[in-house]
Amino acid sequence: MTDTELYAALKHYFGFSSFKGLQEDVVKSILGGNNTFVIMPTGGGKSLCYQLPALIKDGTAIVVSPLIALMKNQVDALRSLSSEEGIAHVLNSSLNKTEVKKVKSDISNGITKLLYVAPESLTKEEYVDFLQGQTISFMAIDEAHCISEWGHDFRPEYRNLRSIIERIGANIPIIGLTATATPKVQEDILKNLGIQDANTFKASFNRPNLYYEIRPKTKNVDADIIRFVKKNEGKSGIIYCLSRKRVEELAQTLQVNGLKAVPYHAGLDAKTRVKHQDMFLKEDVDIVVATIAFGMGIDKPDVRFVIHNDIPKSIESYYQETGRAGRDGGEGHCLAFYSYKDIEKLEKFMSGKPVAEQEIGHALLQEVVAFAETSVSRRKFILHYFGEKFDNKTGEGGDMDDNMRYPKKKHEAKDEAVKLLTIIAKTNQQYKAKEVVNVLVGKANAMIKSHRTDAQPYFGTGENKEASYWMALLRQLLVAGYIRKDIETYGVIKLTDKGRDFMKAPASFMMTEDHSFKQANDDAIVASKKTGDAADQKLFKLLKAERKKVADNKDLPPFVVFQDPSLEDMALKYPITIEELSNVHGVGESKAKKFGKSFIALIERYVEENDILRPDDFVVKSTGSNSALKLYIIQNIDKKLPLDTIANGKGLEMDEFIDEMEAIVYSGTKLNIDYWLEDILDEDQQEEIHDYFLESETDKIDEAMEEFDGDYEEEELRLYRIKFISDVAN
Repeated sequence: MTDTELYAALKHYFGFSSFKGLQEDVVKSILGGNNTFVIMPTGGGKSLCYQLPALIKDGTAIVVSPLIALMKNQVDALRSLSSEEGIAHVLNSSLNKTEVKKVKSDISNGITKLLYVAPESLTKEEYVDFLQGQTISFMAIDEAHCISEWGHDFRPEYRNLRSIIERIGANIPIIGLTATATPKVQEDILKNLGIQDANTFKASFNRPNLYYEIRPKTKNVDADIIRFVKKNEGKSGIIYCLSRKRVEELAQTLQVNGLKAVPYHAGLDAKTRVKHQDMFLKEDVDIVVATIAFGMGIDKPDVRFVIHNDIPKSIESYYQETGRAGRDGGEGHCLAFYSYKDIEKLEKFMSGKPVAEQEIGHALLQEVVAFAETSVSRRKFILHYFGEKFDNKTGEGGDMDDNMRYPKKKHEAKDEAVKLLTIIAKTNQQYKAKEVVNVLVGKANAMIKSHRTDAQPYFGTGENKEASYWMALLRQLLVAGYIRKDIETYGVIKLTDKGRDFMKAPASFMMTEDHSFKQANDDAIVASKKTGDAADQKLFKLLKAERKKVADNKDLPPFVVFQDPSLEDMALKYPITIEELSNVHGVGESKAKKFGKSFIALIERYVEENDILRPDDFVVKSTGSNSALKLYIIQNIDKKLPLDTIANGKGLEMDEFIDEMEAIVYSGTKLNIDYWLEDILDEDQQEEIHDYFLESETDKIDEAMEEFDGDYEEEELRLYRIKFISDVAN
């Protein structure tokens, strides 16, 4: 496939003119039939990497995903790109026999390009037997970190995916995708899937539009949260809590304080969970208070803040949960409340687990403590954790955290740094952080005694300082690259070459003072440097309201219609034809036709009423095909030709033809279709429908259908609505 064809496909399906980051290389690797491994943060456009090749390649791509909600969202989004309902399907326990039959028939007939399955579904013999006989383009394993015990979300059923894939077909290319993976987890995934030969693509984990902030958790945490949410009223946010009880309590507290919030956790029945999730997606509420059961399945691009009422169990969890903010490139404020008591609580939860699992858990928790208590750049800390170097001065988003905005005091700690590094060297680099600190402060535990370290002259040489001081210094030396944590013996501290050089020729080491939790300013939310606000805020608000109307009408989440960046682009370019609209960011031809009519009508009115001069360089000149069709319809209706004959003359289905007539009357031109209506509706029926539209607050057909409860066909009501708008509005 040539680059031109690939870009044409990208524009056709997704409305984008260019790829983001590594997407193009990944797509080409998959199209080339290669095993491919993608490590790409949330919001980096991971799903497009496999969706586009699946739409282009022959056969069906199987996407293994752990969550039903996630599958449902992606299937809805894919269906909105195509006129073919069966282009994407879900195959999981929620389907009945008839639905399963439909899925199988669409796959056999070559209609389905993407099939989303839960790993459990792939163990069913009937599905495996069926899939063996189909053309499978490739197998994508989403959330691939679920394979690794070192991953933050390990799922045993992911472990045997390799053998299942081999049963379905021997040479199916495998695509592994994850949004968070430390070097150890990456290794584990490749090994387990048997794709060590995979083309590996690792995107930067930096999300420059996210602002990271940690505040001390006080008894008044409810008041702190309410204050923060009220300052951000009208914006979408997620608040994570550890327990279901806390979720319920906090959601209620927010509601009582006049905030639109709903709870979400696994203890609620499925119907309520779906309802609450949909309310959030459709912007009927602003906030979801949730356990981590919520979120992996959420593809809402305009979440503006993520609050952690309780600190998470690992940096990966924190990174993934905060990563649900600002996916559209706009502002995202990540605020966590931290208290060491929460860590102790989490440690208690672990005490009943097998020793190996406890060790992993404790090691992951230590990193969280380090992150919460650190005085260095939080962004640098996170990226360092994922094996990525970051320079605050040159890196994008370098000042987007509380520690960088409100720096803590620093003092010279050259001698202390040398002392700490010397202890690591003298104890043969065999201790984890806690033991190194114990040696410094002279605290002997069983391990230290077994090595006879407590008998050495250097034991206790740092007792003039608190253990917390040494721990903070150790973490800062770690981030500065003087020491490292060994991956194999997770947590053992080793010296680096940089550290050894420092010991030979000590230079200045400015240590930032820890624990001076500064109550950072609430106003630290900063709009992203990447996307400017919409040029015309007033129009942007009107477009948002219109999107809500269109979305409600079609029973879709608003962003499936158009995403915020598309609305911002409209408020900049003022498109007033479908053709111009299809050149707006993220829209594309099919979406413009499917959802665009009311938007361009709104913009056209707005431009006229406010005497706006549309910028010439944004305007795509129309070929006049729209006006030619409009003229054809008006002339033939004037001749009183049968409507089906007029539609056939242009190869239009009846519902498409009605769309065209609606566009004509909604843009202010009269159409007289009385001659046609008299054949299908008698006088009383016409009068009844007329009265309904006259008294109704909305011209929505679904509400009319509900009102008449099956007395009329949808087509009849739409046709009468054309007469009504023509007679009453024009």
